[in-house]
Amino acid sequence: MNKDKNVKNRSIAILQPEVPHYREEFFFLLNHSINSDIYVFNYPELSSKQGFKLGNNPLIYLQNKKIKGFLLYSPLPFLSKKYNTVVLMLHFAHITTWFLLLTKFIHRKKIILWGQGISVKRYLQEEKKPDWKLRLQIALSDGVWLYMEKEREMWQKVFPRKKIVALNNTLTGIEEMLSYESPLSKEALKIKYQIKERIILIFCARFESNYRRTDLLLETIRRLDKQKFGFVIIGAGKNKPDFGLFTNVHDFGAVYDTDIKRELFSIADIYYQPGWVGLSIVEAMAYGKPIFTFKRSECTKQCVEYSYIQPSYNGMIFDQVEECIKTIEQISIQELVRMGQNAKSTAMELTPVNMVKNAISIL
Repeated sequence: MNKDKNVKNRSIAILQPEVPHYREEFFFLLNHSINSDIYVFNYPELSSKQGFKLGNNPLIYLQNKKIKGFLLYSPLPFLSKKYNTVVLMLHFAHITTWFLLLTKFIHRKKIILWGQGISVKRYLQEEKKPDWKLRLQIALSDGVWLYMEKEREMWQKVFPRKKIVALNNTLTGIEEMLSYESPLSKEALKIKYQIKERIILIFCARFESNYRRTDLLLETIRRLDKQKFGFVIIGAGKNKPDFGLFTNVHDFGAVYDTDIKRELFSIADIYYQPGWVGLSIVEAMAYGKPIFTFKRSECTKQCVEYSYIQPSYNGMIFDQVEECIKTIEQISIQELVRMGQNAKSTAMELTPVNMVKNAISIL
């Protein structure tokens, strides 16, 4: 991507906790469109402990202090004459962000706020009544980068004249995922990995969050026919259940070998994650897998990427586990293939190139 003549002479500073591997391509392409420096406030060791496999983008560590969930960081780098635009996080607990927003009339920097625009844990409440603290931050800003269209529409109604754009969140390497075709047949791959069941559900996410609804995952495993339905589990974490009791569960732990992961997705017929679905569903869609999950509720939290799922088009969203079990037992392979193809079509629009185009559209 070449630098657009309208933005190539601009420089921006971006603040993030860290740059994980799945965001690396976005920042690389962004820097080819507009000169950008990335500041981070988490030490690499902390990010690694949290399960992030960090990317290789050049980063500038920003001095900061965290006090009971609040963040104070040095504002000085963002006041440099080098930058005319600063992209800060849409986060009400970032004290220095408030300071920079409230002193715009002095420093004259354009401030873009970047975030989800809503609390995932309080989603049902905030979609009806947006958080007043975020509302004030957005009012003070020059524009907003949100991850998803649903939240953009929500905030655009509040601020109809504000520059607000949905980036359409995606991950590094999605083009390679979309184009991947295993040289081995599904039958040959099953023999390779000693998987005998006819229908395979795959789960691929870290078991760190308490909101994964692993109870629903375990209940589904217990209730489905163990001779017909198998489960491939990719992921590790402190909240991971013991899958050793189930003969039809094939637990691969954390998989960092891309070839192995792609082969396991090639075996699968359904991507199944009961709760807290996020970017992992974009990966699954890119591999042509329909997404099966549960309706967002007080008991089942879902991340903002949940809105990529269109029931009966590229996946299924269930109200109750009984409905989920019955559907999995009765659905045809042809129907799974159809939804999987639609899932791939959805993922084709979710490229880092498009994400960057959306980002620079309001600069």
